[in-house]
Amino acid sequence: MVTRVFLLDDHEVVREGVRRLIETDEDLVVVGEAASASEALPAIAESRPDVAVLDVRLPDGDGVDVCREIRSLYPEVSCLILTSFSDDDALARAVMAGASGYVLKQIHGNDLVSSVRAVASGRTLIDPATTRRVLEELRRTHAEEDGADRLTPREREILGLIAEGKTNRQIGEELYLAEKTVKNYVSNLLAKLGMGRRSEAAAYAARLAERRAQASRHEFG
Repeated sequence: MVTRVFLLDDHEVVREGVRRLIETDEDLVVVGEAASASEALPAIAESRPDVAVLDVRLPDGDGVDVCREIRSLYPEVSCLILTSFSDDDALARAVMAGASGYVLKQIHGNDLVSSVRAVASGRTLIDPATTRRVLEELRRTHAEEDGADRLTPREREILGLIAEGKTNRQIGEELYLAEKTVKNYVSNLLAKLGMGRRSEAAAYAARLAERRAQASRHEFG
């Protein structure tokens, strides 16, 4: 039985190399290719592969987003993410998008062919421990963001200044508030976040800022 493979990568040289590697085996055949996210779905609709090998970084989008659309429109197609970069955020998104595997381009040729066969047969190459870690991190992220939503605008402002390492007195001077008033705000926001120390709040604010920066980079880059 022949496994039909689709390739999505914006570098023609990479697609050519992967195609030659895959087609050295008689039971694998490349039935379609695309160089951009916008080309991918129409080409997949036409070629109807069993496996789609997807690069993450594309000139007009993201291979993980393409994976999510493929899995929604064509659930019979297994997706294998093939990327140059080890990226925990991309891995987490790949798990949530329904990818069957996530491998680096540094992988040996025979291992890549084995990975294509594995996902074609219904196996998942993302190990359960990684999936659990990703889901736990997502749950923690949602819990933290829910906590931030409970803060008032003034409390969020003070949380940001705590993250900058400022004391209650310095915060008061910057916001034209009495130091005692700032202390009350800090106590309230710590209680809402279920925290006991300023250092916990500072670390929490830093994580939120980094996640929002990553989301912004993903949206615009």
